[in-house]
Amino acid sequence: MFKKISKYFGPGPLIAAAFIGPGTVTLCSLAGAKFGMSLLWTIIIAILIAIILQSMAIKVSILSKKNLTQAIKEELKNPIVKNLVLGLILVAILFGNTAYEAGNISGTILGIETLLGEFKFNLGYISFNFYSLAIGIIAASLLWTGKYKIIQGFLIGLVIIMSISFLATVFFTKPSIRDIISGLLSFEMPKGSLLTIVGLIGTTIVPYNLFLHSELAKNKWLKSNELKYALNDLYVSIGLGGIISLCIIISASGIENVNILGVGDLALGLEPLFGKFAKYFLAIGLFSAGITSTITAPMAASYVVCACFGWTPNLKSAHFRITWIFIILSGVLISALGLQLISVIEFAQIANGILLPIIVIILLWMMNKSSILGNFKYNIFQNLIGSVIVIISFFLSFRTLLILIN
Repeated sequence: MFKKISKYFGPGPLIAAAFIGPGTVTLCSLAGAKFGMSLLWTIIIAILIAIILQSMAIKVSILSKKNLTQAIKEELKNPIVKNLVLGLILVAILFGNTAYEAGNISGTILGIETLLGEFKFNLGYISFNFYSLAIGIIAASLLWTGKYKIIQGFLIGLVIIMSISFLATVFFTKPSIRDIISGLLSFEMPKGSLLTIVGLIGTTIVPYNLFLHSELAKNKWLKSNELKYALNDLYVSIGLGGIISLCIIISASGIENVNILGVGDLALGLEPLFGKFAKYFLAIGLFSAGITSTITAPMAASYVVCACFGWTPNLKSAHFRITWIFIILSGVLISALGLQLISVIEFAQIANGILLPIIVIILLWMMNKSSILGNFKYNIFQNLIGSVIVIISFFLSFRTLLILIN
């Protein structure tokens, strides 16, 4: 009985947990505070694009029985092109996820400090945040078990807690239903909102999620006729992630006369609405968002590194563990010491910005290969939608690079 039910549920919640991180929470808070509910439609667009791209990745993995990295290695015949693409993937995911890890840990700390206060050790000019170490130990302990079901159960639990926390904030702000509908359907672009729109879409469409999802889906559903279960799992889970993002924007939009620069200010602004409990709801939500991403980022990087070098992508393998240990340890040190490694972060953003449109093009190309997709090969309409997403990915990449250069 349990086996029959379990086939309907897969790694979708882990993917939702991966893209709802501290960066998403903060950006949604700023979007709501600055532009009210006028940018709610952006989340819908971002979620639709994410669903289409993630569905491409899992179709490739389930139908070819290879994860995305392995499929790219096999399908790209030109050795020069293959090595360039694999090199970019390796650099972007490895360095990008290291930078993301530091941000994830720092975001998780904000949630803890809101509840418990600071816990730092000062020695001269050096300040060490012990919460960073604690978060790193939690993430490392879960990954070290090498048991996917334990990791999955823990992350699903946190996603549920996160969802309840942010839904509660919306409930207490008592938003106008009319304003919500207007924000979802108006496609309004207030003056000065372009960068925020790009940011909201960019924080939802994360390249490493494509690689993580392809590996987990391949391991969960072994037959092509089970693809429908994988897609349903994707729709529900990514949709849930979108609802969380919408909740944060709606909550922030209901605050008046408060200059919101981050989640801490959002908590202060909500306090008059439902008392001191505001900070607890938001702190728990931010902690859950941060720690889920702290686990999934090194996990995704380990799968990519192993696939690039032809190593067995096993949770208990030495190569897999060495990779995630490096990422978690680097993230802990950067976060704990408060290091501002701007050049590393900018390099990671540039690499990921270049990687996104390349991966989207490769995915769309694979969607048209009968040798991989068979009867699931894309039709004209699907290719048209895919082409629009390619254009959007280039625009996101261009804007990211332009911002960093300036």
